[in-house]
Amino acid sequence: MQFIPEFEYNLTMILFIVFSLAAFIQLIYVLFIHGKLSFFNPSKQVVSTEFPPVTILISARNEADNIYENLPTILEQDYPEFEVIVINHQSIDESHYILNAYAHQYKNLRVIEIERSQHLKSGKKLPLTIGIKGAKYEHLLFTDADCKPTSNQWLKSMASRFTSEKEITIGYAPYVFKKSFINKIIRFDTTWIAMNYFSMALAKIPYMGVGRNMGYTKSVFNSVNGFKSHYSLASGDDDLFIQETATKNNIAINLDNTSFCYSEGAEDWESWFRQKARHYTTSSRYRVFKKAMLGIYPLTMFMLLISFVILMLDTNYRWLTLSVFGFVIIVKWWIHARCFKKLHEPGFISMIPLLDIAYSILIPILYYSVNKKEDTKW
Repeated sequence: MQFIPEFEYNLTMILFIVFSLAAFIQLIYVLFIHGKLSFFNPSKQVVSTEFPPVTILISARNEADNIYENLPTILEQDYPEFEVIVINHQSIDESHYILNAYAHQYKNLRVIEIERSQHLKSGKKLPLTIGIKGAKYEHLLFTDADCKPTSNQWLKSMASRFTSEKEITIGYAPYVFKKSFINKIIRFDTTWIAMNYFSMALAKIPYMGVGRNMGYTKSVFNSVNGFKSHYSLASGDDDLFIQETATKNNIAINLDNTSFCYSEGAEDWESWFRQKARHYTTSSRYRVFKKAMLGIYPLTMFMLLISFVILMLDTNYRWLTLSVFGFVIIVKWWIHARCFKKLHEPGFISMIPLLDIAYSILIPILYYSVNKKEDTKW
């Protein structure tokens, strides 16, 4: 067995250089980006012990069942002073009656009704803007009607991340576990995305949060005239807004499991593809640097896999190639496992290398195959 190959300048050597470069970039990316989350110590995070009054905003459209099921868990949070504003956006179901009933029961609930009109644009930006303008308090927290906090400490945990320096707080919004293959893929996708946006925020390159669990101040919203720069898009109230307002120092992350907000995932592939397509409509607005930071990992992973398979056919390079590839996989497995533990998703850890490979192939295919034109649906 020959471990060190006989290097000769030919196509195989060029391919090995490509393989080595891809392996190096993968290691650097994982260590210096995902490593930020992997080695992050939440106990050293500065949190506020003073709880400012908070306005919780929920934009809902035809969400009667979810409002009935989830809204009480929001209204009954253990917190000194807060209000909940539900913007009922052109609903035609029973939402109006359920919200009115809850408004009589809970004094901290305010309902804003937006009547149906063919002239109103779809999406959450209009109702959220109306809600923010009507909010009594400076500190705002956002979630969706189909989301349920893990406990009555959700608001207290999220609000504690607001400090004199931190005007934006981003949390985790996983999907409920179900025994199905698509549910596993969706939950892995959600965890992977969370690992990316938490890591990037810690690396001082914030690029998104999720509208199901995030917060910011009115001052931040007004500093960029709200959603004005991307109002033409139905999506973007979370990622594009964060990119426009977040700096290296004004954003905080929350990994406390009492701050998680769970929702039901898509039940079929078509629904999930449609959801992903809607998210991708904002990608063209990302700055080149953010695009590069998000694209370099799957690109180099694909290069690594292709070159690895080809080099394994050459006995001269086989063992060195296998050793380098194995080292990269082990380091990545270790870093990603630590990240997944922090996100309380240990069930994926044993399969991370396989899921990493499959995901790096699936997502680019999905990105370039779905219709990324503006989705006019809610």
